Amino acid sequence: MMRGESLPHPTMPFLGFARLLRRHAFAIAPEQITSFMQAVTLLGPRSMNDILQAALATLAPPPDRRGEFDAHFRNHFYGDAKPSIEGEEDDETRIKDDRGTRQNENQTVRQEKGGELSSALEQLSGRDFQRDPDGLGSFRRRLASALPARRSFRTARTRSRGTLDLRRSLSEIVSADGDIPSPLLRRRQIVPRKLLLLIDVSGSMKLHTADYLKLAHAAVQGADRAEVFTFGTRLTRITSALRIRDCGQALARAAALVDDWDGGTRMGPTLLAFLSVPRFSAFARGAAVVILSDALERGDHTDLETAMRRLSARAFRLSLATPLAGDPRFRPATAALCAILPVLDDLIDGSSLRGLTDFILSLGRPAPAAAAVWKRVS
Repeated sequence: MMRGESLPHPTMPFLGFARLLRRHAFAIAPEQITSFMQAVTLLGPRSMNDILQAALATLAPPPDRRGEFDAHFRNHFYGDAKPSIEGEEDDETRIKDDRGTRQNENQTVRQEKGGELSSALEQLSGRDFQRDPDGLGSFRRRLASALPARRSFRTARTRSRGTLDLRRSLSEIVSADGDIPSPLLRRRQIVPRKLLLLIDVSGSMKLHTADYLKLAHAAVQGADRAEVFTFGTRLTRITSALRIRDCGQALARAAALVDDWDGGTRMGPTLLAFLSVPRFSAFARGAAVVILSDALERGDHTDLETAMRRLSARAFRLSLATPLAGDPRFRPATAALCAILPVLDDLIDGSSLRGLTDFILSLGRPAPAAAAVWKRVS
């Protein structure tokens, strides 16, 4: 389809069904949506059952959510009542990708303080950030070379210590009428790993949000492949806003994207929502993942534990920076922290900007696991 060309009208119900499923945290890739519409075309379809079977085959709902999938299908195509899913009103996490558009909304800014405000209730609000110097110039300049590196599958020409480039070598032999020139070599490139920052913007983190956003802006400016998301009761990607060179303008753009400043927090569900979007979860694969949060998860922490285990399996290194660790008396004694500590590579003090920059610049160096460090402290 050419750029700017709209989809044919008959395809909109099928595209709308796929979008409905994605809004309810079904992991559906764009390629699956295309396959779904192609399958419907191949089947005719002769009946609604053909459409259902095409949807099941291409959109592949997990077995434990098959009932929910069928309910959404009946609601969308038959007009049945909206499915009542236990906990949906409280637990559904909205996702905002900064590639999309945003409706203008006027929200009341809350003026609150303190970590005791941690809750799971959604409160939409906005934020303004002061345009003061961040002092992160050195961090920006050093970041790209300090990040952990990996061997890329891409290769580059080299004069020594490489493998034989058979294709180019044979081409050179043919060009030289059969003479054997010096062998041509290639070597796999060394590239820095991705850096993924997940920033808690709930009310309990209000005193640190401005510093964390300045750090995120410096990271995006200093690293070629840095990604930044905010989470509270919603999940928002703000990477494109932070690519603006001017820090004040970048933070103003980010403030306009995020709707859940200084509200409640649902850390587990929002991290699971991040992992449910294939394009987002790909950002974490092989990356250095740093979560900036106090990890004050209210209620059941099962979702948080599940999300952290899945993140740990994808990431090269998984770190949690909590401002609570700035207190010498801090110990990871809450049920949530005890549950996730074994899968963390680092649990560090996130109360100071200087400490955070030093830590991120040290990600390329090996360090003992978080559980071993805090076992000695305890």
